[in-house]
Amino acid sequence: MFRTHVQISDTRFDVAVVGGGMAGLATALRVQARGLSTVVLEAHGHVGGCAGYYRKQGFSFDVGATTLVDFAPGGVGAEFLDSAGILSVDVRELPGYLAHLPDREVVLHRDQAAWHAERLRLLGDTERHRHFWALLDRLAENFWRASQSGVRLPVRSPADALHDLRAIGFVGVPLVRYLAWTLGDALRRYGLRGDAPLVGLLSMLVEDTVHANVDDAPLINAALGVSIRRAGLSRHTGGMRGFWRVLVARYREIGGLLRAGCEVSRVDGGPGEYRITTRLGAVGARRVICAVPTATTTRICAGLPVARRLRSFLERDAHALGGACVVFLGVPEAEVAGQELTHHQLLRAYDRPLGDGNNMFVSVSDSGDTASAPAGHRAVMISTHTDLADWAGLDGTEYEVRKKEIGEVLIGHARRAYPNLGDRAVFAQTGTPRSYERFGFRPGGAVGGPRQHLRNTNQHAVPHDLGGPGLWLVGDSTWPGLGTVACVLGSRIVADGIRRERVPGR
Repeated sequence: MFRTHVQISDTRFDVAVVGGGMAGLATALRVQARGLSTVVLEAHGHVGGCAGYYRKQGFSFDVGATTLVDFAPGGVGAEFLDSAGILSVDVRELPGYLAHLPDREVVLHRDQAAWHAERLRLLGDTERHRHFWALLDRLAENFWRASQSGVRLPVRSPADALHDLRAIGFVGVPLVRYLAWTLGDALRRYGLRGDAPLVGLLSMLVEDTVHANVDDAPLINAALGVSIRRAGLSRHTGGMRGFWRVLVARYREIGGLLRAGCEVSRVDGGPGEYRITTRLGAVGARRVICAVPTATTTRICAGLPVARRLRSFLERDAHALGGACVVFLGVPEAEVAGQELTHHQLLRAYDRPLGDGNNMFVSVSDSGDTASAPAGHRAVMISTHTDLADWAGLDGTEYEVRKKEIGEVLIGHARRAYPNLGDRAVFAQTGTPRSYERFGFRPGGAVGGPRQHLRNTNQHAVPHDLGGPGLWLVGDSTWPGLGTVACVLGSRIVADGIRRERVPGR
């Protein structure tokens, strides 16, 4: 549906977007809806990036993100849909998901009253626990509101500072002091760093949202990640493929041009006269938006100032990159029956490092969702984080052995939620960092942007306008970083910046 081999040769646009992931297509939709002509250049055969999908034997599997965040009325996602003129999406709001800890199970309810009662009942109901949760709740409430107001970071001008003051509000200003805290600092402040069940649950939540451990995760970012159910999780019919079909249809309806299978090799020129070289020909554009990892931007923009400006960020974050392994299963309905919730997070041991199967996330398509799986079957995705170094330099045999081992570990542990999972699978495949490098065009197989810590996020993040006039950066390598909601917020910041910007030409 999304792929085309139509040649493009010396065509000129107001804006060329490199990368058709969540940030790239969301920005293109916003800009196109405001009357500028845009083209999206995507290297893969269809859009999606790390929030994409692939199809096999009648199943549609999400390769990264499996849920949408904050798409309820008033949310970041809802604002995006409104800006693009998308009137509705076919989503089911998730009531929460189930966290399986080594010695207990905790339901992470979307309903706030139920969640507050659950966490005190199962994770500790002392005065210290209550004060700790009150701090996280206060930070989450204020900074979710600021995000929904389009807060801009890093602050680059007095106008940005004034905008952010309005977004945060005077009541939120005192909370800015927590920008220098980590989640570990807050746990130690209340004497809870040694509380294994509490720290175990928080570790899984921040690993999934900011890709960091509790001692590195910036407190404000962690508070937002821990509270994503407050913002609302939803799953589209057909998974991410169903969602992308809606976005692409709307983009084309308002005149946007999508070129899939169109890898960009070079960007030259300057404001008003950029030239983008692709495998399908050259494209001219007044502005360029790079919605790809910083390493890719540096490579394709080697002759432009942005490559030099990004070098220090690349060096800083070289050891903050991580990968993922995912098992994709197509199974009979009976193998995932008996669970009210379709999403699960599992931790095997409190005293082992996260990743490589010690923690994992399990997502199951809805019963009756025949856009995700054939009738009588369900699509299952089991994911875990992994260190890229563990996959580097493996020869063919070593790689296949390691790939088989991680697949067996993930399926075996996921049977805590679904005891018969995989017994009669009609499809099974494992994705690794090499898969993301080959099919997702992610350098080294790194996904999700750099792990966030105090030295590389918020005021220290890669700025969207680092490229100078006419060249913008957006996506998981820039602020606010990881996840669909972060990329959607970044698209708003860049689209607003383009609206204010003046470059030569029309």
